[in-house]
Amino acid sequence: MRLATRGSPLARWQTDHVAALLRAARPGLVVEPVVVSTLGDRRLDQDIWQLGGAGVFVKEVQAAVLEDRADAAVHSAKDLPSNPALATPGLVLAAVPQRGDPRDALVGRPLADLPPGARVATGSTRRRAQLADLRPDLTFTGLRGSIATRLAAMTDGGVAAVVVAAAALERLDRLDAAAEVLDPAVVVPQIGQGALAVECREGDGDLRALLASIEHNPSRRAVDAERGFLASLGGGCELPAGAHAVVDGDGRARLTALLATLDGRLVLRTTTTFGPDDDPGADGFSLGEALLEHGGGRALLADEGAVTLPA
Repeated sequence: MRLATRGSPLARWQTDHVAALLRAARPGLVVEPVVVSTLGDRRLDQDIWQLGGAGVFVKEVQAAVLEDRADAAVHSAKDLPSNPALATPGLVLAAVPQRGDPRDALVGRPLADLPPGARVATGSTRRRAQLADLRPDLTFTGLRGSIATRLAAMTDGGVAAVVVAAAALERLDRLDAAAEVLDPAVVVPQIGQGALAVECREGDGDLRALLASIEHNPSRRAVDAERGFLASLGGGCELPAGAHAVVDGDGRARLTALLATLDGRLVLRTTTTFGPDDDPGADGFSLGEALLEHGGGRALLADEGAVTLPA
């Protein structure tokens, strides 16, 4: 089996992990990576929101599958566009393996120990908005690149802290670098953070059956609920939006979602619960619609601070 992947150390770890799950499900299976360069990998001079957000890390990887250069694609679930209008025809999300840590981590100092006016590095509008809400005194600078590049900013970039995904640190054996792992109740994670998404061609029934064997149902339901919320907003990772679903062993879940202005002046939070027989994607979408129509979300998105970065 050929698995299309980005070439970063983290992406290769993720693909190796999926390969190991597949070999465990089908002993003797030979799995090889097909490394693909994406727009997001090539344009490190711009923040993701400036590149258009949704799809900048997945389109070329998906193309490898559609063009039969690979059989399946391994993504970070957070990189997949949630808007149905941006879905790639001919592909299906065939498996979400067991999710890793969805939380954000601060490298450098804990949030409470950052001095007044400290400079924090992050390329994420969601992280920036929530940290600005918690600490209006903080200043921010953009940051892109591999985990190694981001950690190097602590010594080379003159910043007091860097924000990264806890799962990325853990997967690369750098969790010791985290000064604080942020509680999802304090900083709501990115949609799909810590989860992997495996796509294949829609008509490839045998492969879909194999990939279904590495699916982790609670993780899939959580990711579907979070993606449903983001789909209701019609946007991607350029939006200061987050969601975090926790699914218990019986399939019951609690979904917390957030929408904010980029400067953190206004942050909206909302929650819902759903049962084991409910459609998590539909429930997530409904939560987003309610936030837009009745919770102030529509007015927030119309606010200038929601679509342009402050100077």
